[in-house]
Amino acid sequence: MRLGVVILPDAPWAVARERWRKAESLGFDHAWTYDHLTWRSLRDGPWFGAVPTLAAAASVTVRIRLGTLVASLNFRHPVPFAKELMSLDDLSAGRIVAGLGAGGGGFDATALGSEAWSASQRGARFEEFVTLLDQLLRERATTHRGVYYSANEARAIPGCVQRPRLPFAIAATGPRGMRLAARFAETWVTVDGRGADEAHLARLDEVCVATGRDPRSLGRLVLIGFAENPLRSLDAFARVRARYAALGFTDLVLHWPRAREPFQGTEEVLEQIADRWLERVPPAHGA
Repeated sequence: MRLGVVILPDAPWAVARERWRKAESLGFDHAWTYDHLTWRSLRDGPWFGAVPTLAAAASVTVRIRLGTLVASLNFRHPVPFAKELMSLDDLSAGRIVAGLGAGGGGFDATALGSEAWSASQRGARFEEFVTLLDQLLRERATTHRGVYYSANEARAIPGCVQRPRLPFAIAATGPRGMRLAARFAETWVTVDGRGADEAHLARLDEVCVATGRDPRSLGRLVLIGFAENPLRSLDAFARVRARYAALGFTDLVLHWPRAREPFQGTEEVLEQIADRWLERVPPAHGA
């Protein structure tokens, strides 16, 4: 099972830079950040943009994969976002994963001054968003007239470093989103306490088979830290890891520990986790 870490964009880069470097040196397979304008109880505190954060993270790391977990539909359009993803893939020398989600009803949903979309509206938009984003990242020029999104000879030159495009990690708990994951994603994403169980995994397998995809070819990633705190101790994490490994998840992602909730913990426990399950990596020269 691969291990990853989410580093919230809630600290100035002078502080955050060392977290991204340490995530790589500890041996984590991938590191992510949230793609929100504001988030829950942290709304009135420091919060930085996901794309510039990942660009900066790419400049201080050389091995670890980087991505959004997950990019929000609430304020993104596939045309400029495709250009940003292509640029990130170049900056990172082919280490970017586009984590994508349908968005929710939180602060981001109304930040641009519009009414929040219903779940069915988000689902319909997400399907068109992912389909167009896939096309934009694969083709040199894209023209599309959709219900929600359009593109007029949108260019993607030189294209992604990763071919035919950088990988998608799609968050979904319902059949519609799972079908998108089966069609377009390298990894399916869910969170603990909401979709990370045998029933959802069985449904995902069924959707893959129905779309003609081998279920074994789709990675399964679970983001932990919502249903319970795995950073309380090494034993607490070990129990969570064992449970999701037994379910067949390929990737487990925890949050960088914070001094207080949410995701309260210590870097000491994070280092203990790395010492037990990861292989430390010497710092890159010049990173």
